[in-house]
Amino acid sequence: MALYLGLLIFSFLITSILVVPFINFLYKLRFLRRQQVTKDFLGTRTKIFDRFHKHKVGIPVGGGWLLITVVCLLYALIFPLITFAGVFISKAYPVREELNILFFTFISFGLLGLYDDIKKFFGFQKSGFFGLRLRHKFLIQWVLALTVGVLLYRNLGVDFINIPFLGVIKLGVWCIPLAAFIIVAFANALNITDGLDGLASGLLMICLFALWILSSRALDTPLSVFLSLWIGALLAFLYFNVYPARIFLGDVGALAFGATLGVVGLLIGKTMALVVIGGLFVIEAGSSLIQMIWKKLFKRKIFTVSPFHLWLQNKGWEEPKIVFRAWLAGIVLAIFGLWLAVI
Repeated sequence: MALYLGLLIFSFLITSILVVPFINFLYKLRFLRRQQVTKDFLGTRTKIFDRFHKHKVGIPVGGGWLLITVVCLLYALIFPLITFAGVFISKAYPVREELNILFFTFISFGLLGLYDDIKKFFGFQKSGFFGLRLRHKFLIQWVLALTVGVLLYRNLGVDFINIPFLGVIKLGVWCIPLAAFIIVAFANALNITDGLDGLASGLLMICLFALWILSSRALDTPLSVFLSLWIGALLAFLYFNVYPARIFLGDVGALAFGATLGVVGLLIGKTMALVVIGGLFVIEAGSSLIQMIWKKLFKRKIFTVSPFHLWLQNKGWEEPKIVFRAWLAGIVLAIFGLWLAVI
């Protein structure tokens, strides 16, 4: 544990040094949130979102780009040094295969999100930049997620689900589509939640701390080192992301972090506990999905607006109040999820 805490602090310090120059770099690139007509999944203009978030125009977007880079480079530098120094590496899976899956998810979903950010924030959506529409990007997410599911099943032998009070249930090859669904669901859930200053990154930090405890308990050193570096970088970023935010994650961070969060839960073997630990992400995505289905079937809304955090804003809740209370709820859910994971 001393090693993991040290790595967390080191990652925090490195990211803290880099984040302000990175914000200035984004300003120079003009990689900023722009005034635009926001639409929901069905293409309907969401005037409520525009009203509450128009003051955020001009704030840099793409913080996830920095965090992915820092975590990948630090891991590439530190893990070989740990091995060379003779530190005992306890492992739950073959190290190379596990790391390939982790970083493939982390980087590939990040690149897809970066494409999304570039297209939106440089105005390429009007010029047909590479021609990818929402359904195309969603299809790519599924291709990537199914690839990860196959790697988990074939290379690591992940073919089960652990259900509290029932125990381990073998799924065999059906674990591949389940894994893909979890990865895609959490990637989009975190993306949907990333709408208020500090909301998604704060909830993600709480989830990662809970999973960090479980990975340490499972004696999975490669995964624990990864989570240590990720949490440290995220803590430094969160300082600049809380209200009033100076930088946002962007799709590059939201898609990469959500997908990787799902993979971490699958690697630990606590998928059901992950659903509870990340319960706020589930609620946010669920509210948007219900709204979308209801509008599609009945041609009217079931909620005034979705997702859930925007509905609370429309009810009159101030942004910091929503975020801080969401963090408290996230802590409670993380504790409950940890309890489910260890019983």
